[in-house]
Amino acid sequence: MSMTSARLTASERREQLLGVALKVFARNGFHHSSMNDVADAAGVTKPVLYQHFDSKRALFAAVLEAVGEKMIGVIRAATQGAASGREKTTAGMVAYFQWVMDDPHAFMLLFGSGTRRDEEFAAVSARIEKTTAEMIAPLIDADVDAVQQRVIAHALIGMSEGASRHLIQRGTKFDPRAIGEELAALAWAGLRSIGRKPS
Repeated sequence: MSMTSARLTASERREQLLGVALKVFARNGFHHSSMNDVADAAGVTKPVLYQHFDSKRALFAAVLEAVGEKMIGVIRAATQGAASGREKTTAGMVAYFQWVMDDPHAFMLLFGSGTRRDEEFAAVSARIEKTTAEMIAPLIDADVDAVQQRVIAHALIGMSEGASRHLIQRGTKFDPRAIGEELAALAWAGLRSIGRKPS
């Protein structure tokens, strides 16, 4: 262990371990990763790892929580400075797709089928999605009540998630601003039509 590594505070060490664990889990999957793998990759002993996380499941759940908090933080920061509902929708979409492009492994870990097949991990993912929807719902400038706002917010999340999965699986780089602006325009056009009778 290096002197620099030894000088990390408990919170810094925890953040380091979460970052390393994300890479290990993204590369190998939950079932094919071990606490030894994470400890080795982090350059610490297994007892040090267990000081912060008492099991591999606890570590994986903590990684999901950290990934979700980062995603939500990115979207929240991007929307705070926007003036109108439309600007906030666009800023949030662009920031979200920038996060996906910057860290596709984090996206796949949080929203991948492996996570959702496990009841405990799926619950973590669902909580993050609920928090995201609650943040997005007030931005929905349409003639609907709060309950319907949340339904629409979940629909927007599903649309963005589906687009993200396609972009990642395609394996080519994409322009997060262009994609974000296109989907924001699609979402905004749909929101503006809510309550109108078809012609």
